[in-house]
Amino acid sequence: MGIVVLTMKASVIEMFLVLLVTGIHSNKDTTKKIKRPKFNVPQINCDVKAGKIINPEFVVKCPAGCQDPKYHVYGTDIYASYSSVCGAAIHSGVLDNSGGKILVRKVAGQSGYKGSYSNGIQSLSLPRWRESFIVSEGKPQKDVTYPSALTYSSSKSPTAKTGEATKAYQKPSVPGTTAQSVTLVQVTGATASEASHTSLPKPSPSAVSTTSNLRSQPMGYRSWELDLWSTSSDASGQNSPRANAGEMDLWKPGSVLLDAGFVPKEELSTQSLEPVSQGDPNCKIDLSFLIDGSSSIGKRRFRIQKQFLADVAQTLDIGPAGPLMGVVQYGDNPAAQFNLRTHMNSRDLKTAIEKITQRGGLSNAGRAISYVTKNFFSKANGNRGGAPNVAVVIVDGWPTDKVEEASRFARESGINIFFITIEGATENEKQYVTEPNFSNKAVCRTNGFYSLNVQSWFSLHKTVQPLVKRVCDTDRLACSKTCLNSADIGFVIDGSSSVGTGNFRTVLQFVANLSKEFEISDIDTRIGAVQYTYEQRLEFGFEDYNTKSDILNAIKRVGYWSGGTSTGAAINYALEQLFKKSKPNKRKLMILITDGRSYDDVRIPAMVAHHKGVITYAIGVAWAAQDELEVIATHPANDHSFFVDEFDHLYKFVPKVIQSICTEFNSQPRN
Repeated sequence: MGIVVLTMKASVIEMFLVLLVTGIHSNKDTTKKIKRPKFNVPQINCDVKAGKIINPEFVVKCPAGCQDPKYHVYGTDIYASYSSVCGAAIHSGVLDNSGGKILVRKVAGQSGYKGSYSNGIQSLSLPRWRESFIVSEGKPQKDVTYPSALTYSSSKSPTAKTGEATKAYQKPSVPGTTAQSVTLVQVTGATASEASHTSLPKPSPSAVSTTSNLRSQPMGYRSWELDLWSTSSDASGQNSPRANAGEMDLWKPGSVLLDAGFVPKEELSTQSLEPVSQGDPNCKIDLSFLIDGSSSIGKRRFRIQKQFLADVAQTLDIGPAGPLMGVVQYGDNPAAQFNLRTHMNSRDLKTAIEKITQRGGLSNAGRAISYVTKNFFSKANGNRGGAPNVAVVIVDGWPTDKVEEASRFARESGINIFFITIEGATENEKQYVTEPNFSNKAVCRTNGFYSLNVQSWFSLHKTVQPLVKRVCDTDRLACSKTCLNSADIGFVIDGSSSVGTGNFRTVLQFVANLSKEFEISDIDTRIGAVQYTYEQRLEFGFEDYNTKSDILNAIKRVGYWSGGTSTGAAINYALEQLFKKSKPNKRKLMILITDGRSYDDVRIPAMVAHHKGVITYAIGVAWAAQDELEVIATHPANDHSFFVDEFDHLYKFVPKVIQSICTEFNSQPRN
């Protein structure tokens, strides 16, 4: 009997120990859940803009596939809040196209945002925006709690969940209209201590830490946020934000809500207009693409060609302050698809490119180049005058007509010709080519800058960046330079006593008539003048006047000096005081006008001028010495020296001098 009792006591003790251990494990699990609340990272779509999210700092997860031009990004490193959050993350290099977590922090609006191409995304330029943000890797900072649900600025935001604080804003009524209410949502981030106790909602550490940095937020943003966190108990005893009439006056929706990104529903149509880029000012060119629409190219390759155009348009950042682009398609005959002024941004341009249909026929590229030279770059078609003209010719294989003569005429008209040849002729096919080495004959330099050879249509996309870099390098667009817009011209004028006052005015009129023929500006041809007797005087330098009218007025104001004739000293003076300030990329032309033999030696000064690359034209009148003119003039002297028997006949030599200048310019090697 005693044995049975002991066995029962042992069983009871054993059961008690099992229950005790189970309870301890249960309590440990409960403790773990309380101390380590799970943080759910909110997920957003690719098209979500930072300005639509109220939170000043947050962690989000981006999906895959946000590397798409339709998700617009504005700025570089610091982005305008009108940008796609995920698109900006890819552009900055924080994410790739596979998506992932990122940390976003709002900062102050910038006075300007510069677009750039990075990681497969072309961001756009923007003059200014009210709010900005920066993106970094999605590693939460210690002791900072981030919201597990985001706060959106419109009534279309996700439905509020448990723990969210909501506030109804009644828009002030306007006579004749009905007041509408917009719901604004603020979500709190739960901390570990808040998970185990029922307490009043508190601001997250991120909200508290940023209150000392109010200047980094748009005006009115913080006053709304702090107001939400002031709470009181409603009739049911539940915690809710204050919503009395006096509080409503503090909201000032006209200044506060709009600056913070709040837009009443009925105003969304006007506030959500997308800012349009003004274009990249560092690439201000007028660009024409001549695309191959011949039958031999086929539909598939024609689509690849259109995609190439769209990629170039996106990369260029089209706009009135930057590059403008038009398209001409050629087959048997050329036809303009649209001109420079038709589409003023990359988005509209890409849409227009998509609608282009293939013409068919032969591949008459030469005829297309002639058409562009005569018709495309006109003021009526959007040519701006101050921007370089660039024509990019795309050829499948080889043209069916000749391009050399048409291209030369285009270059002499100031057009920079680029050739992209795709799948050029093989050795066996070269016998069928109408014009061997056509691309080298078409461009003004055979150093590879103006011509690109692409082995396959399927690798054409690799040419986008090299082409854009070249057409935007305006300092190297040598083909846009002509004999009339590419020189620094210094007139060296004899003011000796033998000339006389009346004849001196005739000489000045000759100088003015010559100057009228040139395109004068600070980036085109510049004019300077020196008058000499025994002494020398700088009448005006290359940098003094930048317009044709100012130059002509300056010539009229030159006063007759009178004295001896020291032509050699005048040449040295012009080299030192005038041409020493010439731009490196300018042709240096000296036009010397004299009526007699010099009292000093001209040979050494003339040799120095030639050695320094100054092209000298010597014009003698009446008693000028022919042998001395030939010494002064650049070789060959017959092309650079002129003799006029009377001052009154000077005007007849204006076209002869201009022709000589342009002949000399066009005879220069193109390599």
